[in-house]
Amino acid sequence: MISLVGWCLLLWIGGVTLVLLAELWLGLLPQHAAAVPTGSAGVAIIVPAFDEATIIGNHVTALLALEPAVRVLVVADNCSDDTAVIARAAGAEVIERRDPAHRGKGFALAFARDHLAAEPPDVVIVIDADCSVDAASLARLAFTASRHGRPVQAAYLMRPRRDRGALVALSGFAFLVKNWVRQRGLARLGAPAILTGSGMAFPWALFVSAPLASGDTVEDLVLGVALARRGTPPVFLQDAIVWTEAANQQATHGQRSRWEQGFLATAIAQAPALIGSVRPGLLWLGLHLLVPPLAMLVLWHLGVLAWLLLLPSPPVARATELALLAALLAGLGIAWLRQGRDWLSGAMLAAIPFYILWKLPIYAAAALGRKRAWNRTGRD
Repeated sequence: MISLVGWCLLLWIGGVTLVLLAELWLGLLPQHAAAVPTGSAGVAIIVPAFDEATIIGNHVTALLALEPAVRVLVVADNCSDDTAVIARAAGAEVIERRDPAHRGKGFALAFARDHLAAEPPDVVIVIDADCSVDAASLARLAFTASRHGRPVQAAYLMRPRRDRGALVALSGFAFLVKNWVRQRGLARLGAPAILTGSGMAFPWALFVSAPLASGDTVEDLVLGVALARRGTPPVFLQDAIVWTEAANQQATHGQRSRWEQGFLATAIAQAPALIGSVRPGLLWLGLHLLVPPLAMLVLWHLGVLAWLLLLPSPPVARATELALLAALLAGLGIAWLRQGRDWLSGAMLAAIPFYILWKLPIYAAAALGRKRAWNRTGRD
């Protein structure tokens, strides 16, 4: 019985590890950059904003400087500060929403859609208030969404900030692996991209009927899965980059708590049906959802290894687990060497055990079924 349980655990963790490794290896292959398109569709940028008075003015100014003809719509969502006043003064079109019982980006986007319906744009692009984007990325997003008639996700990355400490730096590297390396891997496998919230572009014909008003804590992920199941899977556009600033350690922990607990709940709810579909792209999307966050996956491996070493088990099972763990660490190591050294110095790698311990309360809360409500990441 002990051997049977050990083999079952090994098969499970081996499967999700191989899925991750396939995405890592394919995502690290070189790829040519796309040219910047000329000409643009009519674009509206939606900026969901909740108490963003400290940053919204500069954000609107920066967006209008990229392309003055772009329509910038700020949704002041349940704000208790001067977000709306400052955004208007900076030149944005502003609408105010007050519904404290329904908080979250999904409700703000649905509110913006109702407002835009009177004079709809060709393409809608969502850029969070704490993010920045360049003109070339904006043009690529608009062009790709208009041309393919599908949702498009930019590479949504966290700016390297080693000065904020090893735990925040490791979180930024995990962000890079999830939002750039693995997204590239998914694209090469023909699977839908994961919508990550900021840097999303939608053709209006698709946006007008998208299931936006969701109270889910990971509404972007849920929206992308729903659109993929409808037959309009999101496209990943690696040549369009949206940057967000790294928060401090406490705010980063809160942000990861909300996202990872929401991700795990969504994976449990959505993955079986996606895997059971007959469409290869959806099947791989389901497999992708089964891969837990990196720190949790390493914890699983250590737990299975301890089980196999402490209890009677076949030597081949122990050797297999050691090989899987070595392959996982090698894959992540190569990702760091190829792409991650701006985020993470070699000395910071020594903090990985503390990073895993830092994440334990998140996983404990998820195991106990505690849901973290939607919250805005703290600003410095």
